[in-house]
Amino acid sequence: MNTEIGSTKGGFTLPGEAGYEELTLKLAKQWGADVIRDSDGTELSREILDAGYGIYSTICIIRDHNDWAKENMDKLQQTFLVTQPKVAVEETVSFRLMEDFFEGQFQVNDREDAMKYWQVYDRTNNAEVPREKWNYNRDEKTVEVIGVTAWHRYTVSFLAYRIWEEISMYNHTTNGWDKEHLMQIDPRYPETQEYMLGWIKEWCETHPDTTVVRFTSMFYNFAWMWGSSERNRHLFTDWASYDFTVSPLALDEFAKKYGYAMTAEDFVNQGKFHVTHMPGNKKKADWMEFINNFVIQFGKKLVKIVHDYGKEAYVFYDDSWVGNEPYGKNFEKFGFDGIIKAVFSGFESRLCSGVRVKTHELRLHPYLFPTGVDGSPSFLADGDPRAEAQRYWKDVRRAVLRQPVDRIGLGGYLHLVERKPEFVSYIEELAEDFRKIRELHKTGAPRNFKPRVAVLHYWGSLRSWTLSGHFHETYMHDLIHINESLSGLPFEVSFINFEDIKKGVLDQIDVLINAGAAKTAWSGGDVWKDDEIVERLTKWVYGGGAFIGVNEPSAADGYDTYFRMAHVLGVDKDTGARVCHGKWSYTPEEIPGLIPEGAAIKEGEGLYLTDGTARVLLEKEGQPLLTVHSFGRGCGIYLSSYRIGLANTRMLQNLILFGAGEKTKQDLVTSNVNIECAYFPEGHALVVINNTDKVQETEVTVKGKEISCRLKAYQTEVINIPG
Repeated sequence: MNTEIGSTKGGFTLPGEAGYEELTLKLAKQWGADVIRDSDGTELSREILDAGYGIYSTICIIRDHNDWAKENMDKLQQTFLVTQPKVAVEETVSFRLMEDFFEGQFQVNDREDAMKYWQVYDRTNNAEVPREKWNYNRDEKTVEVIGVTAWHRYTVSFLAYRIWEEISMYNHTTNGWDKEHLMQIDPRYPETQEYMLGWIKEWCETHPDTTVVRFTSMFYNFAWMWGSSERNRHLFTDWASYDFTVSPLALDEFAKKYGYAMTAEDFVNQGKFHVTHMPGNKKKADWMEFINNFVIQFGKKLVKIVHDYGKEAYVFYDDSWVGNEPYGKNFEKFGFDGIIKAVFSGFESRLCSGVRVKTHELRLHPYLFPTGVDGSPSFLADGDPRAEAQRYWKDVRRAVLRQPVDRIGLGGYLHLVERKPEFVSYIEELAEDFRKIRELHKTGAPRNFKPRVAVLHYWGSLRSWTLSGHFHETYMHDLIHINESLSGLPFEVSFINFEDIKKGVLDQIDVLINAGAAKTAWSGGDVWKDDEIVERLTKWVYGGGAFIGVNEPSAADGYDTYFRMAHVLGVDKDTGARVCHGKWSYTPEEIPGLIPEGAAIKEGEGLYLTDGTARVLLEKEGQPLLTVHSFGRGCGIYLSSYRIGLANTRMLQNLILFGAGEKTKQDLVTSNVNIECAYFPEGHALVVINNTDKVQETEVTVKGKEISCRLKAYQTEVINIPG
């Protein structure tokens, strides 16, 4: 390690770049880096490697093997695709299989072992068309369905090779690269495994300077299907989908192990696929288990080789992470030394920091590419990467205050920062703020408020803190906004599923949150038809628990109420059956200090009070938007929606405290909702953060003493609190 690195340095990973040695080493010193890494599209020169820094080397074990892939095209990774439906207006219906799909990404797999899994469906009556009623033209890559029923709609589901790895596709299109498209190979095949094991041994031998091998990530990428039309280029994206894990061999092996065969329809699901924000089923659970077991079984062999060569192994959570499941029960079997997570938001930091590994590292944004993932001009002439970095860091910082990470860093093309000196200066400031927080965490944990909070959804702890992507990809879900608020609030937070309730987890919880649209994984869907769940929750609230429901909590069809916890919430939703029924009138009330100025809730539809006893705190045009309902010694709290915001975050904090019977105004609650704080009792320090781009002032009481603060835009201030 570089001997110039002192106690105020380190914990920072810098993207180096051959050809820019002077810039690399200058910024390594300025930003306090102790590690230099390569990135996709960059290399490190001998001058950088010999400069005394730790070296991260990025490998993507499934791509950048085009020579081998070209000789083994049947070992490429695959997916099921389903055509757009066509209406039968004649005696036959014909499909050109690739008509809807980007031919640069997919290629039809019409080998015999693949075609046995193809399916043609009559979508009008939801029945599979027998094999003898459709024909395949291999030369034209077309399917003709014969003996059709007039005016019925038909689709074809087929296996396709993925001939251009999706992250490579993104990097090419973002940076305008003019080089060979990378393919991805599938380690399910024994020949691929043999090749990969030999490749990584040779790689370790030829990279003696590498201290950490950064796997990006393991084998299977999240689903990202591109269409043939630029009007609808991104047909389907799901961060936690297992659609890209299929192959004829995998399907055959699954059938042998589980005693039943998966079909194309089990994956394409009428063209809806099985997106993460929808509840799963037994087949999906079995397939996920099957894939996870394989990924760990083979993945740990690669990690062991890295360890045998005296190097550490980190996994990058994004990209090809499917099958890793960092909160899965078997994740530790990989033997990873660390995890790296690309972060835009606070909940992503918490996702990383809770994984059971030695080292947790955040890769910050903006990434050093010309444009950002959201289309921002980042490092183009009119871009403002400093403002982007500030915006992202102020959200991530909240979470880092609550649960520590060990390292931060950047990635991409370092030379892009040369024309953005204000960005360079800000990263230096950001890195120092991070190190101060990191050092305080070493003294002990920050103080939390008393209530223990749990979030209830279908996936439970398996998908702690996450939904199905980054914030900008899943922003429409109430729960991701709640997760983001919770990520920086001073509560102990856990994630549970419905089976956990049956196992008695409610004894360890004070406040339970269930948020989401009906029939989603986040609300719960048909799991709410389990009477035992309703019974246990009802008893728990009656005994003193607080149930916070958002949007369509506990929603399930077939009962006298749409919300199965309506008796606790005091609110239900009319889906059309009660349009002739009367509604309870109400007078909005105010509970002092509960709803801060600026808090807002989007109006709902069809909401009504069940028996008139719920207290309505916010309403619009006869719709109760926020209610509180006493139930035994506990209560139900209902919000028609939830969106992230500084005032709304404070409102959520207040509702949790109120529901648990705690005061909303107490020590460590700032008087200004734009400012938050964390108190480290063992470090005798109060950290105060300004979450806005304007000067803010606040008062906060610590150990009975009121402290006044005035913070500049986005400022982090550490105040000594005598012991």
